[in-house]
Amino acid sequence: MDHRSGFVNIIGNPNVGKSTLMNALVGEKLSIVTAKAQTTRHRIMGIVNGEDWQIVYSDTPGILKPSYRLQQNMMNFVDGAIGDADIILYVTDTVETPDKNVDYVEKLQRIECPVIVVINKIDISTQEKVLELASWWKERLPQAVVIPASAQERFNLDTILESVVERLPVCPPWYDKDAFTDKNLRFFASEIIREKILLNYKEEIPYSCEVGIEAFREGEDRYDIDAVIYVMRESQKGIIIGKKGAALKKTGTQARLDMEDFFQKKVFLSIFVKVDPDWRENRRELRRFGYED
Repeated sequence: MDHRSGFVNIIGNPNVGKSTLMNALVGEKLSIVTAKAQTTRHRIMGIVNGEDWQIVYSDTPGILKPSYRLQQNMMNFVDGAIGDADIILYVTDTVETPDKNVDYVEKLQRIECPVIVVINKIDISTQEKVLELASWWKERLPQAVVIPASAQERFNLDTILESVVERLPVCPPWYDKDAFTDKNLRFFASEIIREKILLNYKEEIPYSCEVGIEAFREGEDRYDIDAVIYVMRESQKGIIIGKKGAALKKTGTQARLDMEDFFQKKVFLSIFVKVDPDWRENRRELRRFGYED
């Protein structure tokens, strides 16, 4: 029997559940998930293997109109995902208007690879609304497969998997069969801390922050990790630290516990806060954080 393998790239607008869907399809929490827009900043791969197939999923940032260099680089990840996909999983939901960012819908109309439209969050909608949305998408993308689903409730994931496997090109596996992502441990440590920042702080604070891992020492019994939270202003540094360090301690404790669960090993985590006013526009800094080649 021929082996099938391919890159299945997940794109869509912010907050439609792309990261929740990929985590559910992969069976691992590779992408951080919060209710805030721009939670995903990188392109993150998750690899799923069957006996005669391999799917390389890519989660991507939500589609937006860039306001600074970081956001432009995030959209470069999206455009790259469209360009090198064997299959596109376009995720929409029952909340957003379907014609949001219509220019990307027009790109899907011209694309040559198979497109699967996932209408997510059907658990918070009505059957009538879901049928209406499915009809709208089928009219705009007649060659696409349209699948209603709920990533949160894990509904119709089997249908998505079957539709993907059927459309994979005949190809040997791209990665070792025991691999499940292309990212290293440092990356996941930084993302776990950033998730806690998104959850614990309001307004502009999470969007002004980046996390760098300065040291990652792997011992037999534990990982020793030194991290730095970069902010853009001195006032933001004070908010991140909080009164007598309480806010930073809370974020650090939550991050450490999640790291121990993810890494399955004890973690000693040290977090510092530094001011870097230009990190979102500075090419050298963006390259250091993995946003530029």
